[in-house]
Amino acid sequence: MKKITVAGVPEHFNHPWHIALEKGLFAKEGIELSWIDVPEGTGKMCQMLRNGETDIAVILTEGIVKDITQGNPSKIVQEYVASPLVWGIHVAAESPFHKMEDIEYATAAISREGSGSQLMAYVNAANEGWTTENLKFRIVHTIDGAVEALTNGDADYFMWERFMTKPLVDKGIFRRIADCPTPWPCFVIAVRDEVLASDRDTVSNMLSVINSVTATFKEIPGIDAILADKFHQKKDDIQTWLGMTKWSQSGLAEDMLNKVQNQLLELSLIDKKGTFAEMVKTL
Repeated sequence: MKKITVAGVPEHFNHPWHIALEKGLFAKEGIELSWIDVPEGTGKMCQMLRNGETDIAVILTEGIVKDITQGNPSKIVQEYVASPLVWGIHVAAESPFHKMEDIEYATAAISREGSGSQLMAYVNAANEGWTTENLKFRIVHTIDGAVEALTNGDADYFMWERFMTKPLVDKGIFRRIADCPTPWPCFVIAVRDEVLASDRDTVSNMLSVINSVTATFKEIPGIDAILADKFHQKKDDIQTWLGMTKWSQSGLAEDMLNKVQNQLLELSLIDKKGTFAEMVKTL
C-alpha cells in the first residue's frame, strides 16, 4: 500500500473524499490515504505543503497560486471545484455596519497571512474601487476566532464561505451584508514536487478515484439531507449550494491560471508571475 496524506478544510466541498474513504475506494487502488482536516484554511495548508506535513492539499486557487509564485515547492495537478466560491461578508449581529461602503476603512478578521479570507478582502476592495493600502487585518485563525473577534469588537468584518457561515447568521451571531464570488474556479488540488517525483502514479490513481466520486456526487440519494445533518445546515440551503457548485475532473487551464495571476499582480499580492510549467503539472 502506498501511503499518502491529503489536507483540506472540514467543509461540504470535501465530503466526496470521506465517501471514497468510507467505501474503501482508495484502498482498492493500493493507496492508504490519510485525510487531515485543516479548519485554519489555505494559509495553513500552504505552510503544511512547504513543511512536508501533507503530501497533497485541496486548496483555494488564489492562495496556492500566490504561494507557488513565492517558492512553495508544489504543483497544481487539477481543478477540484470549477464553480466560484461565494464569500459572504459578515459583521457581528449588533454591528453598526450595514452596507458595503460602511466597511471600507474597517478591520477584516482573517484566518492567517496569505489566507483566502485575506486575499479576497483585497479582491473585494478592488471590486469596490477602494484603496487597498487602507485595508487592516486581525488574525483570528479559525471561524470560532472570528466569532470572538467580531463579538468583542477586535475586528469588524469577516469573509468566509457563505453557506458554511450561514448557521451563525441563522443564530443571530453574524449578519451578512453582501457576497463576493471568486472570479475563478475556487478549489484546486496541489501536490508537493517531491511526491510527484516519487509517487506520480499513486497521485494519478488517487485523482481517478476522487474524480469518480465527484462526477456523480450530486446524484447520491439523499445527499442533501446527509450534508445538512453533517454540517448543521438547513436542507434548503444545502440544495441551493448543490445547485451552484460544480466539481471538476479536469486540469487547470493556462488562461485561467493567467487570470488569477494577473489579478494578484494587479493587487500587488505577488511581484512576479510564474510560467504554466512552473505551476501546473498534467498527469
